Amino acid sequence: MTSNSSQHTAPNRLLAYACLALSMSLVGAYVALTKPLALALPVFLLAWLRFGIGAVAMLRWLKKPAEEAPLAPRMKLLVFLESFLGNFLFSICMITGVSMTSAVSAGVIMSVIPAVVALLSWIFLRERIGVRVWLAVACGALGIGLLSLAKHNVASGLDSGAAQQAWLGNLLVFAAVVCEASYAVIGKKLTAVLSPKRISAIINLWGLVLMTPLGLYAAWHFEFASVGAGIWLLLLFYGLAASVWTVWLWMTGLKSIPAARAGVFTVMLPVSAALTGVLVLGESLTPIQMAAFAVALAGMLLVTIPGRSSPSTVAY
Repeated sequence: MTSNSSQHTAPNRLLAYACLALSMSLVGAYVALTKPLALALPVFLLAWLRFGIGAVAMLRWLKKPAEEAPLAPRMKLLVFLESFLGNFLFSICMITGVSMTSAVSAGVIMSVIPAVVALLSWIFLRERIGVRVWLAVACGALGIGLLSLAKHNVASGLDSGAAQQAWLGNLLVFAAVVCEASYAVIGKKLTAVLSPKRISAIINLWGLVLMTPLGLYAAWHFEFASVGAGIWLLLLFYGLAASVWTVWLWMTGLKSIPAARAGVFTVMLPVSAALTGVLVLGESLTPIQMAAFAVALAGMLLVTIPGRSSPSTVAY
């Protein structure tokens, strides 16, 4: 009986890992691609249109299933915070930050997400964090150190004005990191009472409500005819990826994986952001940066490769 249960658990866990990794890879890709979007559209208008696209795509997901219990006031507050931190503030900080710095630099800062998620899940969820998860977090920290060294070498060639703008952009990206880590931890609580589809639809709707006043103001003063067809197609991908695909994938994986362990998969976010910056936006990637990403990926393998735990238990 135990052996049979273990055989079913392993594929389910691997599917959850795949959902988490794909979710963060998509986040990294659209984070990098917000750079050309932010050059063509005002930040608040861009974020508002993103939530609007998501609201249309997930209209059917808003319907409450008959078997879903009414939400307690505390859970309603967590739903709002999930959207306010993970959607509203994350979008503003990330779009503005990436527009002021490079996608590779954003990847540097976002590498710290696994450590922040592990810390928050330990504080707020009382999750027991095992040695391998901490080693994975350490790999992420080492990767950040290597990337910071590479970033320092690049920044030394910038003029003072560009360097100051990049510094502010990096600070905003770090604020987005804290929002993303909070989103991961709160999401673990929500998956106990809501389905991934319902969570995705509700928090996107809250994001749309919060962003509408700012978005309408930006739209009133914007010349839409100046935007090319390519930007509109990129916006459609951004809206669907940011509001629908990544949230659903993340909540699906998070439903069966502890938040601290899931947080290690956020290492795919900076890797994907930097690679998108290099392959799509034409930014450069140095050998030091490649080594840093290799270390970060090694940390993710520490979490995903099964340990020597007994079939009836899973070591976190």
